[in-house]
Amino acid sequence: MAGGRGVVVTGAGSGIGRAAALAFAAGGDRVVVADIDAARAEAVVREIEQAGGTAVAAAGDLGDQAVVDRVVATAVEQFGGVDVLVNNAGIMDRMSALADVSDAEWERVIRVNLTAPFLLSRAVLPHMLAAGRGAIVNTASEAALRGSAAGAAYTASKHGVVGLTKSLAVMYRGQGIRANAICPGGTATAIAVDADQGARGPATVGAHHVNMGRLSRPEEQAAAIVFLASDAASNINGAILPVDDGWSAV
Repeated sequence: MAGGRGVVVTGAGSGIGRAAALAFAAGGDRVVVADIDAARAEAVVREIEQAGGTAVAAAGDLGDQAVVDRVVATAVEQFGGVDVLVNNAGIMDRMSALADVSDAEWERVIRVNLTAPFLLSRAVLPHMLAAGRGAIVNTASEAALRGSAAGAAYTASKHGVVGLTKSLAVMYRGQGIRANAICPGGTATAIAVDADQGARGPATVGAHHVNMGRLSRPEEQAAAIVFLASDAASNINGAILPVDDGWSAV
C-alpha cells in the first residue's frame, strides 16, 4: 500500500501504541489515535501534528461497542477508510494463579485484551473487504507463548489474541486482508501490575523472569508493527512474531 493510508492504533496514548502511531505518521500515514484517556490521545495527536503529520484522537473504553463504532466511523469520515488496524490496547492482570482470579479481574482483562480486538476487527472488516485490502496487527505478548509470563487471565487473553489472529489470517487471505501479531517481551511502558507479591501467582511467575532478556524500547516494538503492516510483509500472514530479545527461545 502507498503512503497516506488510514490507520487506527489503539492504546496509542502511551507506550507501544504511542510509538506506533508516531511511526506510522512519520511514514505519511494518517492515524486515529485511540485511547481510553482523552488527554493522552490528544497529546499524541499534537506530537504528530507538530512533526507535520496527520492524526485525530478518539477516546473511550474499547470494550464498549459504541466506542468501537465511533473509532471506526472517525477513520472512515476523516480518512476515507481503514487500511490498517493495530489492536494494541491492553491491561495486565494481578498475576493471579487461576484459583485466585476474581470474576472482576477475569472479565475486565478478557474484555480489554481479547474482546476489544474482536470488536474492532469485526467493525473494520466490512471496510477492508470493500477495498479489497487491509492489514491487522495485534499486540499479543510473551504470555501468549508460555504459561509463566503472567497470571491466568492475562495469559488466557493473549493466547486468545493469537487464535484470533490466525483465524483472521486464514478466513480472509483470499480477500487481500492480512493479520499478524507481535509478542513483546519485557518493554519499558507504563503498564501497571497490581499484584500481591506473596501470592502464588507472582511468587511462581517471578522465578521465570530471570531469562526474559533486556527490556525493549517501545520504538522497537513499533518497528515490528509497522513492518507487518507494510508492503514489505505482503506475504506474511498469520505470523506470531516474538519481539523479546530471545526470551521465547530460552
